Amino acid sequence: MKGLLKEWSDGGKRWAYGGHFGDIPNDLNFCLNGITWPDRTPHPAMHEVKYVYQPIKVSFKEGTLKITNTHFFHTTQDLEFSWAAYGDGCELGSGVLQLPLIEPLSSYSTEWKSGPWHSLWASSSAEEYFLTITAKLLHSTRWVEAGHVVSSTQVQLPSKKDFVPHMIKSKDATVISEILGDTIKVSQKNWEIVMNVKTGAIESWKVEGTPVMNKGIFPCFWRAPIDNDKGGEAKSYYSRWQASGLDKVTFMTETCSAQTISDNQVKIVAVYLGIPSDDSNSPPKPEKSQALFVVNMTYTIYGSGDCIIECNVKPNPDLPPLPRVGVEFHLEKSMDNVKWYGKGPFECYPDRKAAAQVGIFEQSVNDMHVPYIVPGECSGRADVRWVSFQNNGGVGLYASMYDKSPAMQMSASYYSTAELDRATHNQDLVKGEGIEVHLDHKHMGIGGDDSWTPCTHEQYLIPPTPYSFSIRLFPVTAGTSSHDIYKSQLDN
Repeated sequence: MKGLLKEWSDGGKRWAYGGHFGDIPNDLNFCLNGITWPDRTPHPAMHEVKYVYQPIKVSFKEGTLKITNTHFFHTTQDLEFSWAAYGDGCELGSGVLQLPLIEPLSSYSTEWKSGPWHSLWASSSAEEYFLTITAKLLHSTRWVEAGHVVSSTQVQLPSKKDFVPHMIKSKDATVISEILGDTIKVSQKNWEIVMNVKTGAIESWKVEGTPVMNKGIFPCFWRAPIDNDKGGEAKSYYSRWQASGLDKVTFMTETCSAQTISDNQVKIVAVYLGIPSDDSNSPPKPEKSQALFVVNMTYTIYGSGDCIIECNVKPNPDLPPLPRVGVEFHLEKSMDNVKWYGKGPFECYPDRKAAAQVGIFEQSVNDMHVPYIVPGECSGRADVRWVSFQNNGGVGLYASMYDKSPAMQMSASYYSTAELDRATHNQDLVKGEGIEVHLDHKHMGIGGDDSWTPCTHEQYLIPPTPYSFSIRLFPVTAGTSSHDIYKSQLDN
């Protein structure tokens, strides 16, 4: 990571790169890369490097847990092994793991059912289970203190249940609906949703009288480009995205209608056309033949407060690989306490998530932001089953995968995608009026084999083919457990 700390005209100091010293020609931030900042502060990618390099490997296959010592000369006598078992993200138990000495370049295998975690697994009613095996140093060395984690690996244990779609039971609670011009207000005693039936947008969502959502919910296929997106000049993903108009897509409402308004539910269906805008200030015309995307979104609002969103996406098949396939909405700034069940706790993406472990984590929106010197897509968390956004009083919004949809890629930021794209320094970023949330059904990998060619591996690309996915939203209060909300869609 090459960067020099330079004093700026405003008196502040920030990391400078090519072109900031009057140097012409230059390579801009080409050399400003690596797994640390210039002051050796680790990037999130450092976790992935450590995981790949860790000398103690753990694998689970066909009921056998295998622990391998890849050291060439050291045995495991200076290591303490421990275990922790989790069910649906909650710790079931933990303890020291007694193992025989493992010689260099040797392995130890055991049947997983003989481990101390098996009785916890057998008595639990969770949907999914994970086991984490950790090795720590028993004694200090010249380079690190005792207790340093040498390796930590999480494996998924067998489920005791067959997979069933995540569905809520039919709700009998009544819902109050009122049509006011172009809007429909749907409410119950502690929540209120106002939707524009002309555009299909949620104009406001209040929980216990507190504004929660102020703008949403819209399809999204764009991300703020990262360095790896720009590598390869005309062949880069970024150049291809620009050439196809992906960076300038505006979503126009082709049709929107309230299909069902009953005592128990309100169903609204909107069809959006993703039209690339030109360089003029005039809005694009909603012509289907020009659409890069046709998106059908169905909102079903129940008296329970559940809002189920079903999305069906049809991209133009001539598009290049897509940056993302998902939805975007904006929350009030006060909804800055984020809790999720998925990979974490640090930033991770589909092709950089081996080191991240599945669990229940909490962070503020501010702490989720990764201050890369040159901003771009950041703060994502992979394989998210559910997430909640709450204010300090516990009021907020819950979101989860639904029906047969897989876990999501999630991000939440004070900085909009457009702002992350605009700024050339982290210090230049300007916070928006709310929190921009992305829940992605698919998110393209971030690559990194090199930074000068488009080299994201094929299995992490998103081809322009049809996609369907569903998301569940639910209002939460201080007395609400996100874990219990999630469980309610499993007990069917």
